[in-house]
Amino acid sequence: MRDFCWWWSLGVVTVFCGMGLGVAGLREVAAPYVAPGPSGVAVRTRLKHLTGEDESVLCLVGDLLGALASRDLKARCASGLKHDSGQWAERKRVLTGESSSPWAGSVTKATRDQWALARRGLLAHIHSLQAGVDMLRHRLSLPLGEKGTKRAPGGYRGRQEWFAKSRRLHVLEDRLRAARADWQAGIVHVVRGGKRLLNTRHHLQAAQLTETEWRARWQAGRRFLQADGESGKRHGNETIRVTPDGEVSLKLPAPLAHLANAPHGRYVLAVRVLFAHRGEQWADRVAAHRAVAYRIHQDVGRGRWYLTASWTLSPARTMPLEAARENGLVGVDTNADHLAAWRLDRHGNPTGEPLRFGYDLTGTADHRDAQVRHALIRLLHWAARHGLAIAVEDLDFQREKTREKHGRRKSFRNLISGMPVSRLRSRLVSMAAQLGIPVIVVDPAYTSRWAPSTGRNPSPARSGGPLATTRQPWRSEGAPWDTRSGVGRHRPHTTRAIVRGIGPSRPDRTARGVRETAPVSPDHGHDPCRPDMERTRSTRTPNTVRGVRLSTSPDNRAHPHSVSRNGSLC
Repeated sequence: MRDFCWWWSLGVVTVFCGMGLGVAGLREVAAPYVAPGPSGVAVRTRLKHLTGEDESVLCLVGDLLGALASRDLKARCASGLKHDSGQWAERKRVLTGESSSPWAGSVTKATRDQWALARRGLLAHIHSLQAGVDMLRHRLSLPLGEKGTKRAPGGYRGRQEWFAKSRRLHVLEDRLRAARADWQAGIVHVVRGGKRLLNTRHHLQAAQLTETEWRARWQAGRRFLQADGESGKRHGNETIRVTPDGEVSLKLPAPLAHLANAPHGRYVLAVRVLFAHRGEQWADRVAAHRAVAYRIHQDVGRGRWYLTASWTLSPARTMPLEAARENGLVGVDTNADHLAAWRLDRHGNPTGEPLRFGYDLTGTADHRDAQVRHALIRLLHWAARHGLAIAVEDLDFQREKTREKHGRRKSFRNLISGMPVSRLRSRLVSMAAQLGIPVIVVDPAYTSRWAPSTGRNPSPARSGGPLATTRQPWRSEGAPWDTRSGVGRHRPHTTRAIVRGIGPSRPDRTARGVRETAPVSPDHGHDPCRPDMERTRSTRTPNTVRGVRLSTSPDNRAHPHSVSRNGSLC
């Protein structure tokens, strides 16, 4: 895992030891900030013991509204960038005559959101193609067999591979031109029901499905049974209404009004629902007639129906950064199979032993999601017991997942593709908001390269993840690269010196548990950075880091911040 961290550290310029390079030679580190809380809530429950008539009515209503939604999406995509509010009103007017005004509003709003999502997906696809084209051009411009650096890969191995990649470059350039033309024209490619399920139709044997089973899933995926909340209306929604005692009813569209079993063209399901999670919050909103949106969908594989309730939250005031880190911090580093955490005191020194919250990302999506939630729950409960804020890296592996950069390293690409960094952080922020734990987001630049030399001496049994966590709380305090006394921020150093720099200065060095750094020895006869000395690899260095002896604590363990200045500036 430590080798992995060395690869994905961004922006480090490779230089030789002894070449001067100022701090300005590295990319600018973004300022830390307190992550805002979630803007909405969604809870789900199961519709148990539905009768055959209930399921039949839900299927008829969903199929009718799904056909209207497909037609409306086609009209929206045809208008492209020329769409305006007048066309939106006209589409809603047409749908109102075939259903009702609330259903028409929900359909047009869902169409707008789906078109906007496809538009953002097209832009992300363009960025991915551009990254692949740039990487291919770079590697094709290098001589055959040239070795790469830690920042960029080298040339291709042979002429055959070079020729194959040159052909792929032309393919990606053609795809990039077509994608840019679609973006400028406002054309999006979207499928109601999902493109993956559509392609499964041509691979039924590989998916272990029959045509009938696939058709049932396709129809269920294209049904439309969702209604937006209406503040001030009875129970927060007139279209799909759920009373405080759990009664579920829906307003039938005009063509299906004859199926109603209640007054005013409504159909009441023969079930009672209960929201186990956030049920009290939902009940309070329903009793106060505040807006609650509902969605009904069918899981064909399990043969179950579900009801999802969602509502928006009032924007909470973000806690100031100084107040968030007042009671202490814990740095959290995301790894392929665990979360590494380390608590730091008010001076930035790690206290105690690093913690490990493991998870298993194999198996189904539901299993992976449950594993992530379980690891986050254990982390948050531990942080809540000690009253600590959480500092987490703002990771993004989009540019690292391209196969043009890593070539045949499929295992490495699968490793970073399997790390749920975005979903994990969004879940962390949402769950931490419920416990009142602030989450500080820091720039991930150089933390994994910086930490191994400034933390404890890593052993083969210890991952590099906990060492990176010691840099995150210091980064969350806005610490510069090297703020020790006598080392100025703008003093030129080598890149290795910056990466291996010690954290911010500790004003109160007499505090309990804080040790002075080792003094600089005037005798340079044993200086490992002396230019006229030949550097050799040591076979056993139990108490040294790059040949510089560490000061030991009474329990005969090396202190994590007792590295001499000469050793760190090598």
